[in-house]
Amino acid sequence: MAKALVPSAQTRYVSAGTGETYGVDGAMWRAPDGSHLNLTPGHGLSPGDIDREENSIWRYASAIRVDRATAITLGEGWTPFLKSQWLGRETWFKLEYLAPTGSFKDRGTSVLLSYLRSVGIDSILEDSSGNAGASMCAYAAAGGLRCKVLVPAAIPQGKAVQMVGMGADVTYVEGTRQDVADAALRLAQDMFYASHNWQPYFLEGTKTLAFELWEQFGFSVPDDVVVPLGYGSNVLGLWLGFNELLSCGAIDRLPRIHGVQAENCAAFGTAWAAGTDEWTRFEPRPTVADGIASVRPVRMKEVMSAVRLSGGSIVTVSEEEIATALKALMAQGFFVEPTSATAGAALTRLQASPEAALGSKTAAILTGSGLKATQCIADILGSPNPSAPA
Repeated sequence: MAKALVPSAQTRYVSAGTGETYGVDGAMWRAPDGSHLNLTPGHGLSPGDIDREENSIWRYASAIRVDRATAITLGEGWTPFLKSQWLGRETWFKLEYLAPTGSFKDRGTSVLLSYLRSVGIDSILEDSSGNAGASMCAYAAAGGLRCKVLVPAAIPQGKAVQMVGMGADVTYVEGTRQDVADAALRLAQDMFYASHNWQPYFLEGTKTLAFELWEQFGFSVPDDVVVPLGYGSNVLGLWLGFNELLSCGAIDRLPRIHGVQAENCAAFGTAWAAGTDEWTRFEPRPTVADGIASVRPVRMKEVMSAVRLSGGSIVTVSEEEIATALKALMAQGFFVEPTSATAGAALTRLQASPEAALGSKTAAILTGSGLKATQCIADILGSPNPSAPA
């Protein structure tokens, strides 16, 4: 069994580079030494701490280290959790794509922007391949914050329309996803950089996914959780949330976490295959799973450590496997984007691997809506352009 995290008495920022701590009464997005920041461990919760009249992540307000009275919420979280089949094996699917803006990112965004507004931030800068940006724009609009988002020039139209429609200042950047992040870093001197990849209050929101799985499994935990992996906010959220539950005695074991990457852009998969937790050079290629196409993840070591300590794995899947899984998911009524379909492709891989030995209770996280990627899905299906005249 993995060692539980030890909760601290007071929430503080912690530099990942030096271990130095800082108060959270003022917003920071990185440490003075340039390292990313974490938060001191949370205290978890028991079934009696849950606000059962609240059908959002804020039912776990006692374990979210932001004042509930300041929350910016659109009803995120408490998404459906359905038992189905995958290749004849019982599997549970968590429908995160039914979140307010169509992706799991709403969990982290609600908590992050609630925190930022509470400490006086009224305008934010973000970079995104789509889902995080759409989420930031929606919650900024709901909370009265100004929002500027940098996105890849090749972003799916459905995601770009969401951002523009919410009144955000959207800037298109040519090049890779990393080029977009680098451009945002250059602007961060002039506007608060509310990056979901850097600011740790985002993980304070994504950890509620672990709480929901625990509650929806009848206050127990699955044997395995399979989740798409880009920068790692879902993997780390699961790890933090389950560790909080373990540390306070609400559970007695951790589930195995399996992060899924597209073969064409697999920073974590390359490191995993090399047997290291360090970034390892690879040649990124385009992938239909644009939501997890990360080249230089910020929290590389922490994500790799979480997967290893949970007893899980990093699974890489091909474009053909993603397309096959997408069709299989849609055949069950799950209209998800190709990024989400990587979870199905990984289930197929893991079920076929005698080394993986998936447990009887396996949860797969479907992270983003197919409505954001209709043209890409049409291309995969071999369908005509849905927007073209008949």
